[in-house]
Amino acid sequence: MNDRQSEINRTTNETNVTVTLNLDGNGTTEVDTGIGFLDHLLVTLAHHARFDLRLHCRGDLQVDDHHTTEDCGLVLGACIDRALGERRGIQRFGWALAPLDDALGRAAVDLCGRPFAVVELGLQREMLGALSCENIPHLLLSMATGARGCLHVDVVRGDNQHHRAEAAFKATALALRDAVARSGRDEVPSTKGVL
Repeated sequence: MNDRQSEINRTTNETNVTVTLNLDGNGTTEVDTGIGFLDHLLVTLAHHARFDLRLHCRGDLQVDDHHTTEDCGLVLGACIDRALGERRGIQRFGWALAPLDDALGRAAVDLCGRPFAVVELGLQREMLGALSCENIPHLLLSMATGARGCLHVDVVRGDNQHHRAEAAFKATALALRDAVARSGRDEVPSTKGVL
């Protein structure tokens, strides 16, 4: 479990996404999706998880923001999965609360090898910048799918919609940071012996 880095390029008729990820970084980011608020959420996630992340996407924004958001989540998640390898020697579980002024985000992660997500952010606006609010939870769901992990995220309280979204991503980042942390044991953290 020495080199926990990965790089994936995924090209479809809708997007071209390139992600380079180092799980043992210090939060250095270079993110450009063409959607400012999406960039902000991805930078927030990588910074607080302490992942080094380079993510570039050119998507069909003339259609809308869905394909770009979804594919960025899928490829980022797949990079997490690839960087973890057989998931030997990781903590596997992580959970966190993250306050941001009026908002309180809550997240729990299990890097179990099975994709599942429940994301309830309670966002009340249609858009945050150029990002549809319906695509913000979809980004987290897509990331969990690509990472083959179980993710539960919700926002306990908060009136400011920007704060609600950002608190959710900060909580997810902190939970991920704990889940990928090295346990100090050379074993797969499962009674099955495989994740």
